[in-house]
Amino acid sequence: MNKKMNNTGSTFQELVDVMHRLRAPGGCPWDREQTFDSLRTYIIEESYELVDAITSKDIEEIIEESGDLLLQPVFIATIAEEKGLFHLSDILEVLRDKLIRRHPHVFADTDVQNSQDVLKNWEKIKTAEKKNNSKGKDHSVLSGVPINLPALVKAYRTQEKAANVGFDWPKGDRLPLFDKIEEEIGELKEALYHETPSAVEDEMGDLFFALVNLARHLDIEPEVALQKACLKFNRRFRAVEEKVHSSGKTWDGHTLEELDELWECSKKEIREKRSLDSKGGMD
Repeated sequence: MNKKMNNTGSTFQELVDVMHRLRAPGGCPWDREQTFDSLRTYIIEESYELVDAITSKDIEEIIEESGDLLLQPVFIATIAEEKGLFHLSDILEVLRDKLIRRHPHVFADTDVQNSQDVLKNWEKIKTAEKKNNSKGKDHSVLSGVPINLPALVKAYRTQEKAANVGFDWPKGDRLPLFDKIEEEIGELKEALYHETPSAVEDEMGDLFFALVNLARHLDIEPEVALQKACLKFNRRFRAVEEKVHSSGKTWDGHTLEELDELWECSKKEIREKRSLDSKGGMD
């Protein structure tokens, strides 16, 4: 492991050399056609594939997908160098300086008590940087939240950034959060009663936002929680699907009550199987 760590610099340079070769005349036609814009989809796709690998705890997949994601900034830097815009070293220097600047509790004499203090300092430093370096641009605390983030993640990060400057419900008091959710449910019901589609959509969004806020206060990542709920539904639905197929009848041949009974039966079977698997793993 130590030997590999010592070779990181030379291995990284070899990666850069390979990328230059692919983009050079006589290199790969596909790689030579790529632009900043065309790479956007791959950056998003590779990020999600790495997240999937981490979720599955597959070390080999994590290594491979980390490499695929790492390729993207190397690819971007190579294109930029060809256009005379910037170099890979510029990216590395900016990142290095940012990490040092935003960790004064490590590289300077700032005192922090916990990770929350670290986040608050980070946001203060980031806001000051924007005011100093981007005249005429958006200096809002929320300006750093990417527009194209998935909505659940975006809501979480938006609330988190607002909380870091003190705009938040009191910690430990969850009652206002539940009250807010009840309020949003009431407003959604009212919009449905008046049959106003645009208002229904707005109120549904407000309800989601309030639920994300509750998740944040419970230290739950809403995206992770919802992904788990989707996986759980997937397992249970597939079990119901098997029962429907084995019954010899179509979906339409089952009443809603029968399907609900199959659902409850599948839930019970899955729980029992997981319980047995868990006990078996402890022996």
